[in-house]
Amino acid sequence: MMTRMQYTIGYYSEAVQADILGLPEGLQGRYIALTERMRTAGANLGEPHSSAMGNGLLELRLKSHEGIARVMYCTLVGRRIVMLHSFVKKTQKTPMADLALARKRLLEVKHAQP
Repeated sequence: MMTRMQYTIGYYSEAVQADILGLPEGLQGRYIALTERMRTAGANLGEPHSSAMGNGLLELRLKSHEGIARVMYCTLVGRRIVMLHSFVKKTQKTPMADLALARKRLLEVKHAQP
């Protein structure tokens, strides 16, 4: 029987991890449930849980009674998933500043990998 290799989940920085873990309880619960699924199923869970944003950037879509949040992330060689940025959504569209920051961090981690 072949065992399936697990994915690992990391963070761009301790601040990103703290922001995610500082989300309201319901959103944090969704994050934990979805990332547990990602560890075995991989980075792209498909709609409505995750969505591709282009050029290797993906978003984890969190929703609870407290509101809506997004966690932007990417995948790296070796089954690594890196959480780049998170924010609570206040409008229908993703704010350009949040998207730009996530894309900047994506380039940084892609260029830093061995």
